[in-house]
Parts: sequence; structure tokens; C-alpha cells
Amino acid sequence: MPDPSSAQQWNAVRTAFASSIMVDTALSSLAENLDGPEWPGANKVDCPADYIDLEYDDTVELLASRGYPANSITTLITILQETLAFDDPFGDMVEHSESASAASNPILDNLKKLEIPEDFPIRFSSLSADTLEFCGLENLETIGAFAVFAQSMSQSVIVGGDFRSLLNALSHVDEATIAKFLPFRPGQKGLHLIEALGATVAGLSALQRQGLSARGAAVPPKVESRVEALLAYFKADLAQIEARIAAGTALSREVMVLQDPAIEPLVVKLLEPHVAGAVPEKKSGWFGRLFGR
Repeated sequence: MPDPSSAQQWNAVRTAFASSIMVDTALSSLAENLDGPEWPGANKVDCPADYIDLEYDDTVELLASRGYPANSITTLITILQETLAFDDPFGDMVEHSESASAASNPILDNLKKLEIPEDFPIRFSSLSADTLEFCGLENLETIGAFAVFAQSMSQSVIVGGDFRSLLNALSHVDEATIAKFLPFRPGQKGLHLIEALGATVAGLSALQRQGLSARGAAVPPKVESRVEALLAYFKADLAQIEARIAAGTALSREVMVLQDPAIEPLVVKLLEPHVAGAVPEKKSGWFGRLFGR
């Protein structure tokens, strides 16, 4: 006889998952995105759609016929529950109707609290190429448009990847995760030029960074074009940096907020030609990095 509680949980979760766009996603992939148990069929391609039309006993029988352990139904229930729960914070924040408006958008409210400008271009973010392509197809050109689009989405639409990660981070003001996608400095407000340039360097391949670091190497046109666009957007940041440089601060000190010695010299190289009063700096070791000499 099946456990009535487990059978009830199975019926509830399979019904809830029926409208998910992740119904055809491999269970092993769903499990990888969670902190819960791994799916025992790591090398198999079975997905929720294989099971959610079946009653509890039939599901247990199918799992057994596929060679899964006896308790796999419990693991299956957990994976589906946690996948839905992971997206619930997003769903709870959304007005699931066509009348939802930007004026009552919690994500826009959080952007204001963090002083992240709504007009910040999505193309300047560190979202994956696939997510940027999706944003382009939906004409989401700014972070504000991203927030409005998220609010208008139906609860049945479960997004994944970077889109979901950034959405959840903005929903819950997870500053560390926000900083992975936007030039945000945890513990402070607003967006920053240095972090934007740091993300540009971090987005280059190892070979590209090696070429850029070579003495006398020119900045690739595509990279220079992005740098110029960032400088135009962050005019106020650039003016403040130039004022500190004029007061005697070394440019290498300005980029130390990145806390990444591997990319800081490259950020200096990108920024140096555009900063009034900046003079080329000699490479230095840890002592020079510590004291800005």
C-alpha cells in the first residue's frame, strides 16, 4: 500500500508542475540547480513529463522498471517541489494579470532603493549570450524594461539561467548575486564605471586577456567600442576619477576596489587613455599594489 501522505504530495506536485515550461527538462538538470538531492539517473534523459500524468503507484512502478532505487519517488517529489519553490518568490511578486503596472512593481522599487538606474542598458550587463539574445528578442533594452517584463509574465512561465538568477537577486536584494550581473558594489549604492570595466575584462577569453596584457598591444576595436560606450554612460564616475587623479591618487588605486589583481592592470590599460591627467604606471609587485606606488 502506498503511503497516503506521499501519494497526496505526488498528486499535488505533479498537478502544479503540469504547466511548467520545464516539464521537458531532464531531471538530472533540475537537480543540479537545487541544493537538494541528486537525481539517481545522472546519465539518463528522463524528465517530469515522463511521470506527471501517472498516478502514484504507476510512477513507482515505472521508476522501478527503469532501475531506480526504491525511494526514488521521494527524490522525484522533492526535486519537483523545490524547483517550484525556487521560483515561488518570483511568482509571489508578480501581479498575474494584464493590469499589472510598473507603478506597483517591487523590482523597480528595489532598483530605486539600490540606486540602480532603470535606464541602465542590458547590453552592459554580464548576462550570458543566450539571456542577452532573449532580452533582445523581447526588446528589453534596459534593466527597467527587464523588471516590467518580469512583472507581466504569467506565473506558469518558469524562466531559468541568468534571467532567473538576476530576477531573484533583484527581488530579494541579494547584493552579491546582483554584482555578478551588474556593475554593482555590494555595501554601496548605484552602479560604477570601474566594475563595468572589470566585467568587460572578465568577459574576455584567457587568450584575449593575454594578448591585451602584452606590452604595446592595442586594445581590440570591439573592446574599445564598449569602453567608450561605458565611459559615455558613466560620465559622472569618470569626472570623479579624474578629480582624484588630479589630487595625486594613482589610477591603480582606483581599480583596487575590484579586489582581483589578475584583471586590475587590464582595467587600468583600458581606462588610462581616457582619464585626463593619468600617466602610464610601471608594473609593481604586491608592495606597490598595497601602497599604490
